[in-house]
Amino acid sequence: MKATDCSYRFVLLFFACLLTFGMYFSFDLPGVLQHRLEGITNCTDNSTRYNETCVQCEGCLGMSSRQFNILYAIYAWTNAVVVIGAGVLVDRLGNRVGLLLFSFLCLLGTSLFAVGTMLKDTSAMFPLMLAGRLIFGSGGGSLTVVQSTVTAYWFKNKELAFSFACKIAMSRVASVLNFFFTESFASHFGLILAVWNGAILCGVAFISAIIVSIMDLHGVKQLGDHQSLQTESKKFKLSDIKQFTLTYWLLVIAVMFYYVSLLPFMADASFFVHQKYGYSPRMSSIIVGVVYDLSIVLVPFIGMVIDRIGKRGIMMLICSFMMIPVYTVLAFTHIHPVIVTVWLGITYSVASAVMWPSIPIVVKQSMLGTAMGVSNAILMFGVGGANLVVGEILGKNNRVKRAKFQGIKDQVEARGQYTNLLNNYC
Repeated sequence: MKATDCSYRFVLLFFACLLTFGMYFSFDLPGVLQHRLEGITNCTDNSTRYNETCVQCEGCLGMSSRQFNILYAIYAWTNAVVVIGAGVLVDRLGNRVGLLLFSFLCLLGTSLFAVGTMLKDTSAMFPLMLAGRLIFGSGGGSLTVVQSTVTAYWFKNKELAFSFACKIAMSRVASVLNFFFTESFASHFGLILAVWNGAILCGVAFISAIIVSIMDLHGVKQLGDHQSLQTESKKFKLSDIKQFTLTYWLLVIAVMFYYVSLLPFMADASFFVHQKYGYSPRMSSIIVGVVYDLSIVLVPFIGMVIDRIGKRGIMMLICSFMMIPVYTVLAFTHIHPVIVTVWLGITYSVASAVMWPSIPIVVKQSMLGTAMGVSNAILMFGVGGANLVVGEILGKNNRVKRAKFQGIKDQVEARGQYTNLLNNYC
């Protein structure tokens, strides 16, 4: 198979999509298992000091809401700190170093997290789980950066939005499988084995990284770009960030505002639906998973449309305006949660197909790793802060706090609209 063949780049795309499959499965894993991580095996023992609401269940770990949300915050902040350096590393040393290093960090981090769950009722349990999420965060966001640079090289000026949409859809497949099957799996086989599933899938991602590295090296040499890419990489300096355009920075800010309103909600959504509407934990996970179910179907289709018609700024603006009422409806009405998650799934699909593929269009290939790293860093700083705020609010379970939280989300969305308006006129 020649590198110039259409089939070559689509085979490479398939394995590139698998790179982050295990990472996204593992990222959402605590959210689905939240009641098992926070629940108490025996509500009369001393472990209730860690758990404010004392949800009793067999084999649970007894973490507090604050500890649970720290697991997400540490991932986001580590991601934010490391990912810029990861982008620079990819631009300087090439995709293949990044592929192998970051996929290995994901595997190591998820394995440590799984080992931590095996140390229930010991002082080492939470620190080890936290260390696992920290290492996982070091590899997770960085792996998406190198995945994006590989995809952009092979599909730029061809099926760029579609290829990005495919990798986003595959990541959502991982999230959907997690929402649908993890709770049921944990019910039958226990919490520990359910968590180890994430580490196994990250092992598959490491194997995929090896395959993508070989195909990328072989293909670039066939196309005659190997020497030119190396030359461009040697020229790159971190100070070149100053060359990023205003359009790029507005795009990054729009991405950050959008995901700050979405990801912290998704982390706690299963527990929210379970508590407010009285559904079982498994059914709550399925209802929340509708957001990602829709994206699997819609994102590739929307990507193909975007490749043909463009209008990325307008599409971003429309989907951001559609997001504003979602959380208010969910917090202050009793409308069926599936209606809201369908609504959220449609807006998420449009945003995913439009925002991320726009970044390679506004920066040079030799600076793309750094550009993706900077955008992920800003995104994760915002998400990490939001997760801590959510943890504090959920630790004080009352309606006034929830209303304040809703006000924060609405303000975030409103600022996102302003950024998108500016982006449309730049």
